[in-house]
Amino acid sequence: MPRGRRDERESVDVTIDDALFAARALVLRDLNARKTDSPNAVDVLDQVVVERRWWVEQWPDGADFVAGLIAQDVQERMLDGGLGRWPRCTACDDTSVHELRIEPELGPDPHWVCEKAGMTVAALGSL
Repeated sequence: MPRGRRDERESVDVTIDDALFAARALVLRDLNARKTDSPNAVDVLDQVVVERRWWVEQWPDGADFVAGLIAQDVQERMLDGGLGRWPRCTACDDTSVHELRIEPELGPDPHWVCEKAGMTVAALGSL
């Protein structure tokens, strides 16, 4: 393999790894902030990160979007796996149990919002 080509591939891999590790850190920080960073929840997070690697490899320009996607995937897996709703909204006056949602669904700078109150609560990683 020509040297220039290998260097380009290594550069892309570093960018992908950086994006995935940064996304994992943001989601883990929010799991910890809500005291839901149990071993099972962290296992879910790690599995989602592994699965999202393929997505970023196919679309490297989407690396800025992967953190929000990972957060959404973790939410769904935790609920489906019986680990409960995460992160629960504690920001609004609605007393019914509901979780925050990531916006934008596919975009940079993901943040948590309460859809019931229509308010932004925090950036991903800042709960």
